[in-house]
Amino acid sequence: MLANSASARDAAHVLHGYVELGELQRRGPTVITGGKGIYVYDENGTPYIEGAAGMWCTAFGFGEQALIDAAVEQLHKLPYYHTVAYKSVNPAIDLAERLAALVPLKDAKLYFCLSGSEANDFLVKMIRYYNNATGRLQKKKIIARHGGYHGATIMAASLTGLPANHALFDLPVPGVLHTADPNYFRYALPEETRESFASRLASELEQLILAEGPETIAGFIAEPVTGAGGVIIPPKGYYGKVQAVLSKYDILFLDDEVINGFHRTGAFWGCQTTGILPDTMSMAKGLTSAYQPLAAIAFSGEIYEGLEAGSKSLGFFGHGTTYSGHPVGCAVALKVLDLLKERDIAGHVARVSKVFAKRLEAFRDHPLVGDVRYTGLVAAVEFVKNKAPLTFFDPPGEFGRLVRERAEEGYHLICRLLPGSDACAFSPPLIITESEVNEMFDRFRKALDDVTAAWRKAA
Repeated sequence: MLANSASARDAAHVLHGYVELGELQRRGPTVITGGKGIYVYDENGTPYIEGAAGMWCTAFGFGEQALIDAAVEQLHKLPYYHTVAYKSVNPAIDLAERLAALVPLKDAKLYFCLSGSEANDFLVKMIRYYNNATGRLQKKKIIARHGGYHGATIMAASLTGLPANHALFDLPVPGVLHTADPNYFRYALPEETRESFASRLASELEQLILAEGPETIAGFIAEPVTGAGGVIIPPKGYYGKVQAVLSKYDILFLDDEVINGFHRTGAFWGCQTTGILPDTMSMAKGLTSAYQPLAAIAFSGEIYEGLEAGSKSLGFFGHGTTYSGHPVGCAVALKVLDLLKERDIAGHVARVSKVFAKRLEAFRDHPLVGDVRYTGLVAAVEFVKNKAPLTFFDPPGEFGRLVRERAEEGYHLICRLLPGSDACAFSPPLIITESEVNEMFDRFRKALDDVTAAWRKAA
């Protein structure tokens, strides 16, 4: 790290997330200065395939002129105004109208904010308001899952089921519970079928509800396909069994679509891919292809009526934010919805995902690959020390870190190492082509082979 370089200046002044802070001080970050399509460029002009779409989010890749133009046009018209105190802006109105027609919720209402973390945080706040306003005064607790990821604010990080996100932060806060991770590869009992695994997890969820008291449980939150917690695709039938339990005890299903939405999992929404019937939906990331910070919460009409009743009783709805419905973010999101349709991204994902799946399946033959998981254009490749008997690396994460680093430093491919595991995740821009998918996995295979050879030599 050269003195006075951008990397050194960053290390001197910027606090980063999801790093070992001391290591960052020693080595500095890779500074990204440009991007085009599925590629980003560092300060030396080196191109990298962005196999993770940034943070699962740049659906249209980098340098999409139509999105840039939408932002600039809106900046000229109205660069900022708010949606509090009886004011609104046309882009927020138009976007709410279009999203309400797209979500599988009856009489949907939308609330806009800036990030998936903020959306899930506000969601819990509003569910409490709804239950208080409708006389369900004890219904406050939220059940999330071990391994789930729902954000970084105090409440969203509490919902998150990753130990590293709780340690030293005094989290989770009271009122947040966690139930089993539906990761069949990791947590199925010997001889347990996928069907019996799903049944056991649904039974464990019901036992947790009964132990806490159904009258105290407000909601169950889940990503249809878990993202940062491992790209976990629950066994077929799992969500049907879970929803039956939730319906039995009058518990809301809070659908976290922050990563899943906008064709990432194949269907427009992750809940459609997995057969969930949600009561609320939180969305972000692909909503603007990350060109502007924007998120949204969609509520069923029934929940909105409860919010309205509470507001009427008090004479005021005591929630609002400066940037809710920001006109530039909403304008970009409207253009994203246009491009998804105009460019038939659904059809494109369906075609490209066949090559994506074929290349992923080929990794199953590798002696250190224990599991491969994928749907649409999101996937994980998980490494193990031995396949028979199944033995995981201990401590977890080191082998996966070596593969990720070799991919990035040796072959200029960016993928994500999933926390607390030896799994590398892929979620490339949805515009990726078949040939680019092949190039991405060619580079990953070379990195994996290099690290495997070095690991065997060291052993």
